[in-house]
Amino acid sequence: MPQDPIVRSPSAYAYPMLIRRILETGLWRAPDQTIAYGDRRMTYRDLEARVKRLASGLNGLGVNSGDTVAVMDWDSNRYLEAFFAVPMMGAVLHTVNIRLSPEQILYTINHAVDDVILVNAEFLPVLEQIWERVERKPKLVLLREDAAAPKTALPLATDYESLLAGAAPDFAFPDLDEDARATTFYTTGTTGLPKGVYFSHRQLVAHTLGVGGEISCGAHGRFDAEDVYMPITPMFHVHAWGFPYIATMLGARQVYPGRVLPEKLLNLIETEKVTFTHGVPTILNMMLSHPRAASVDLSRLKMIIGGASLPQSLAKEALERGIDVFTGYGMSETCPILTLSRLKPEWMDWDLDRQAEIRCKTGRPVRLADLRIVDEAMNDLPHDGVSQGEIVVRAPWLTQGYLHDPENSEKLWAGGWLHTGDIGVIDEHGYVKVTDRLKDVIKTGGEWISSLDVEDILLKSGKLAEAAVIGVPDPKWTERPLAVVVAKSGVEVSEAELKAHLLGFAERGLISRFAAPDRIVFVAELPKTSVGKLDKKVMRAAYGQSA
Repeated sequence: MPQDPIVRSPSAYAYPMLIRRILETGLWRAPDQTIAYGDRRMTYRDLEARVKRLASGLNGLGVNSGDTVAVMDWDSNRYLEAFFAVPMMGAVLHTVNIRLSPEQILYTINHAVDDVILVNAEFLPVLEQIWERVERKPKLVLLREDAAAPKTALPLATDYESLLAGAAPDFAFPDLDEDARATTFYTTGTTGLPKGVYFSHRQLVAHTLGVGGEISCGAHGRFDAEDVYMPITPMFHVHAWGFPYIATMLGARQVYPGRVLPEKLLNLIETEKVTFTHGVPTILNMMLSHPRAASVDLSRLKMIIGGASLPQSLAKEALERGIDVFTGYGMSETCPILTLSRLKPEWMDWDLDRQAEIRCKTGRPVRLADLRIVDEAMNDLPHDGVSQGEIVVRAPWLTQGYLHDPENSEKLWAGGWLHTGDIGVIDEHGYVKVTDRLKDVIKTGGEWISSLDVEDILLKSGKLAEAAVIGVPDPKWTERPLAVVVAKSGVEVSEAELKAHLLGFAERGLISRFAAPDRIVFVAELPKTSVGKLDKKVMRAAYGQSA
């Protein structure tokens, strides 16, 4: 017999899950906690005041509920203020990926229908290049680090600090529908135009609560109010993985680095006593390889690695430096975090090699995230660590589609589960391991090969800084793996040496002989996407016809 709908008293308050609640919680818990950006220091009280002034100032520029405010900036206190002020006033925050090409940025500005753009002076030349083709001609608010006015022909409405100084000091944030769209940003897919993903207030609060609850406990890698947080993942990329919201809710001290440069990050870790961060493997490798790293104490640092596979060799190097490093997994469409790969308490005494193996897995689903591996008919596959299938997911914070793109939205959600496009296995402990992207898996002679496994083995040689394995056409075997590698600085290594290294793993039964690449290409650097992932599309185009 079906239950009757809930009966609500006429005076009862239906508490909506709004981004405003995150700020209110942090302010209540730690009003005098500080946020640092460059020479600026402000408290959570100051943050609330500036958020109100920003909302008032934007309202004065004509921004109303449902309008879109874009940000083009490095990671700064201004970005954090926009994370709150824009959605809290009922507008939509568009975080522009400033690493996209000018043509892609133009597309996202027009597609999102931006009404206002908060733009760092560094990115004025990009806007100047595309301005004639910007359809809506949004109002421009200048973000700058010094008092010098930049030379530009663009019609600047005002600058950020003047906007706040001239705005009313209070703003009455309305109670909104928790399902109202709060943010929009664009994926950096390897094919076609960028796709707009979007999230509601409810989804962002659910992600903050789900991931925040998960990360605040465990045998290691905890993030709580005693930590000092600094994002290394750009704030334009999936809300810096949602951690600025989590940090604010906890009332943690926050440090914003501006433009991400290895030496600057290491200096901030030392001077600001940073204890928690997150980023892609490339930036971790750059930090550990930098001469400054030798004199910086990294033993307090906890770091989530995502965006690409974490090589075991890099994880072990970080662990040897005292960094509590582990993998997180998700994608733009998932807000993003779905899994974290932390050790069970009884595994904490393992040696670093065994720890690295677990820490480099994709991990176990966080609270409220449902994850399956399925075959093409959506049948569940065994959790035996061997059976490979596509990872499909459900969680309260997944995008419900692509902006203005119903066809691809339905493909994303085919069968009522969000399709990640990743191939993986689940072991008997419930740990997921992504073995490849659906589009990157290599099929040779009827056998499936994981490019990620071969890449990791190549890096275990200890002589490579980076490695990528792609499938290239082969008349006999359909496809064969080809490796594109970067040698470590000052290290000599040959193709024959690397092939012998791979053969050793094949002889031990750890990979198939078919998985060993026929050819290894040495390059100075590997092409990457705007968020630091290996761009295998570019590599397939460059080497696919010349194998």
